[in-house]
Amino acid sequence: MGAHEMQPDPERNNAASSAAPEGIVVGVDGSDHGQCALVWAAREAERRRRPLHIVTAYSVPIFAASGLDGGYATVDDSVIREGAEAIIQQAMDKVAGYNIDVDASVENGDASGVLLEMSETAELLVFGTRGRGGFVGRLLGSVSSALPAHAKCPTVTVPLVCSDRLGETTDDKRIRAEQAKEGHKRVENVVVVGVDGSEQARVAVLEAADQAERLGATLRVICAVPQFSGSLAWVPAPVDRQALFADIREQLEAGKAWLKSHYPNLQVESEVKDGSAVDVLVDASRHAELVVVGTRGRGGFTGMLLGSTSGGVLAHTKGPVMVVPDRDDPRLADRAKFGPVLGAA
Repeated sequence: MGAHEMQPDPERNNAASSAAPEGIVVGVDGSDHGQCALVWAAREAERRRRPLHIVTAYSVPIFAASGLDGGYATVDDSVIREGAEAIIQQAMDKVAGYNIDVDASVENGDASGVLLEMSETAELLVFGTRGRGGFVGRLLGSVSSALPAHAKCPTVTVPLVCSDRLGETTDDKRIRAEQAKEGHKRVENVVVVGVDGSEQARVAVLEAADQAERLGATLRVICAVPQFSGSLAWVPAPVDRQALFADIREQLEAGKAWLKSHYPNLQVESEVKDGSAVDVLVDASRHAELVVVGTRGRGGFTGMLLGSTSGGVLAHTKGPVMVVPDRDDPRLADRAKFGPVLGAA
C-alpha cells in the first residue's frame, strides 16, 4: 500500500456521501491545528494499517441585502468551494509520504453534522482543538467541543501544543513558549486512561489497551480521588482517605488481572491520585502519548470523572485525548471473576 492522491470530487457536495468513509477520518480547515491533527491521523492510519479519509466542510454564507427590495445575497458557491478544494489538496500533499491509502472529500454542510454522520462508519475521528474562521466555518472549533459527546466511534482531539511532538512548526509565540515551559519533547511511551468504576470507564480501558498495544506502550490506569467538600458535607463521619485509597488500589489490582487475561503481553500500571480528575489527567497529558476517557461516568467518590471531566480535560489538555463512546463489549462480562469491582456497592 502506498499513499495515493485523489482529487476532491466536485460532485460530493452533500453531508451524506454515497460511499461512507471507513478507517480513520480527519477534519482539516487549513489551520495549524488542523495540520497537527492531520499528521497524528496519518501516523495512526499507518499504525493500524487502515485507510485515511481527509474531509473539510463549508456552508455558503447568506447575508441580509441592504437594498430597498429586502431579500438576501449569497456568496458565489464556486469561489468558496475552490478554496476548500485547495485546503484538501494541501492536506493530500502533506501525507503523500505515508504508507497508507488516502482519499478526500469536500462536503457542503455543517462540519459537526458532516463528521457526526461519518462517525457511524468510521473507526476513528481525529480533529484539532480549534480552527480558523472564514469560509470553512470554524471547522475545528465548534467540532472539537461537540463531536466527542455525540460521535458513534472514538474521537481523538490533538492540541496545537503537540506540534513539536509531531515534527510540526508553528509561528505562534505563545504556543512555543508553552511548549518550552511544559517540556513537551520529554514524552513517555505510555497511554493513560482515567477510570471511576463505571461501565463506561471499563469500555475506555479496553480501547486504551488496544492503543497501548499498537504503540508498544505501557498502559497506565489512573483513578483520581478529589477532596470531599460542599456536596458531601452531610457525611456523618470523617472519611478515612488512607483506607479509601487502599480499597481502591485493591480494586485496581483486580482490574489489572482482568486486563492481563485479555492482553497477556501488555505492561499495565495503576495509580490512585489525590486530586480532581481534570487536574490529574491534564497533568498526565503533558508527557503521555495519549490520554483516554469515556464520554461520561458516575458520581460518588470520584466525582463524575468521565462526565463533566472529559470536557475539562479536552479544554486544557497538553497532549492528544481520545474520548470513547459507550458500547457493549463481551469482555466486560468476566470482569467480576477477577475480584472486587471499582465503585461497586
